[in-house]
Order: sequence, then C-alpha cells, then structure tokens
Amino acid sequence: MQVVQLQSIGRIAIVSRLRPRPGPGEVLVRIEAAGICGTDRHLFKGEFPCTPPVTLGHEFCGIVESGGEGVTIPEGTRVTCDPNIACGTCAACLSGKVNLCARLVAIGIHRDGGFAEYALIPAHRAFALPADLDPLHGALAEPLACCLHGVDRGGPRLGQRVVVLGGGVIGLLTVQLCAQAGAEVMLVTRNAGKRMLAMRMGAAVAAPGVAEAAALWPQGAGLVMECAGVAETVQAAPRLAARGGRAVIVGVLPAGKTVAIEPFDLLVREVDLLTAFLNPFTQGRATRLIAEGRLQLDPLISRVIPLTEAPAAIATPARPGEVKVMVRP
Repeated sequence: MQVVQLQSIGRIAIVSRLRPRPGPGEVLVRIEAAGICGTDRHLFKGEFPCTPPVTLGHEFCGIVESGGEGVTIPEGTRVTCDPNIACGTCAACLSGKVNLCARLVAIGIHRDGGFAEYALIPAHRAFALPADLDPLHGALAEPLACCLHGVDRGGPRLGQRVVVLGGGVIGLLTVQLCAQAGAEVMLVTRNAGKRMLAMRMGAAVAAPGVAEAAALWPQGAGLVMECAGVAETVQAAPRLAARGGRAVIVGVLPAGKTVAIEPFDLLVREVDLLTAFLNPFTQGRATRLIAEGRLQLDPLISRVIPLTEAPAAIATPARPGEVKVMVRP
C-alpha cells in the first residue's frame, strides 16, 4: 500500500509499505478521507516533536476492514479516530487529564497514521459513524474535538461577547460552537472570504485585524479564543479580553517560539490566560455533533486531493483563503 511518510525533518515522500494486520484489540481501517492539519506542517518543519520515520495523518475517517482478537466492532463500520493514546496509569491520567499523559502516543505523530490506504488503530480509539455520512465530514471529528475542549475551557455564556482569532478550520468551528452557545461572536482574520464565511456560520461581526477588533468592541470581550497559532494573535488575545475576562490559547505555535505578555495588565484587569491542548474525552461528542448534522462542514473543505499530492501540500504553506484540504487515497 502507499503511505505519506515523514522520513526526517524536511523530508516527506510517498512510499510503499506492506498492509498491516491487526493484533489483539486493533482494527484495520481502509482510509476514506484524511485532513491536512497545521500540525502536519509543524511536524515537517521540526516545530512539533514526533518520531520519524512515521506515516502522518491524525484526522481521518474510514471503514473497518478487519479486527484482531477481542474486537467487537463489526467489519464494514465507518469510524473516525481519536489519535491520542494515553497510558492510563501516570499521575495526569489518574487525575483525569489524559491529554497531559506523560507517555502519550499520538497516531500520525508517534505511530503510523491516516495518510495511507490503510491504517492500524486501537479499537478503543475508533468511534462509529453513520453508514450514510460523508467521509469528508467524518474526518473533521478530531479537529472539532479539539475545538470542543477549547470551548469547554473558555465556557462561553449566553449573550456574552466572544472574539475568535483566526479563520482556519479551528477558528470557524469555534465560531459555530460559540454562536450555538448563544454568544455574540466576532471573527478576526485578514482574509475577506473567511470573514464572509464566518458571518454565514453565526458570527455577528468580523474584523480584518486586532486593531479593528479593539475599535469595534472597545470594552473588550468576555472570552477570547486564539485559534490562529501565530505570535501576533497570541500576544493580542489577553489584550482583547474585557476586565475579568478570559483568553484561551488553542492555536499551536512552533515549539520554542515566545511572545511578550504584560503580567501587570493581566493582574490589574484580572484576565485569565488559559490553554487548551488536544481533545480529552471530547471525540465522542464531536462524532455525535457531526452525525447529527449540527454544524456547517461543507464550506470548510477547500479542496480534495489524492494521496500522491499530499507530500507537496504538507511541505508548502496553505493557499490564500484555504480552510481545510482533504486527502482521499
């Protein structure tokens, strides 16, 4: 079978591998769709820790072809995958913070993932989807699960003003979740097309930059969700929060990147600066929301490419206005 392998930092290629066989507690999934994430580009550039050589792809959906000993998922079931495998025994796991597991293993980062014709995953990381669901929608369950954790951390309330920084897939999903929670949402992104899309998805207002956002809501927002993963917006997030407000960092900056934060400003305005990492116990909720058609997903899919084009798409920056690129083996 063909896979997209990160061979080393800065080297990615299509290679041939033997189709794996499921062991006890594992399922073999025929991949139908897999999404390219900003993290995949960080992995390619060495900005996020991983263990190459490894088949990339941690956002995917597919059909169970076979299962190993002890597996009860029927063959032919469409599933999405929670790629994060916690040990269950470290201090973080025992306190319920499985996303902070000391021995966390992530599919598509530390072990082979979904940019392939087939992927081998633990059965307990597979979440069943309706048989008639569009696989492109199913592949969005993992990013949606990360958004749910961020929104859980932020806790938007009915009637509260929320600023979402960043118009990528995480930002636009977060806009929808906060709007459905009854918040008044502003999306901030330079791209005019994404601002228009956000308005169709429930945003009350959209701004092209931080200065314009501050001018529109000079008193700030009760909640700021940083979903861009760039230094400018991470630095601006607490400044856009109202007195007594909260800012949640969801976007991923490269490892080692630093930004300037003014502690005195956080102190005297009592602004909470929070972070949200991965998707602890939210994959099931994300799967249900997608299965129930609760979110607008088609407008988030910018283009669909074959597996052979995935290495180039990962190795180069996203195209202007692009939200999510899907790979179909």
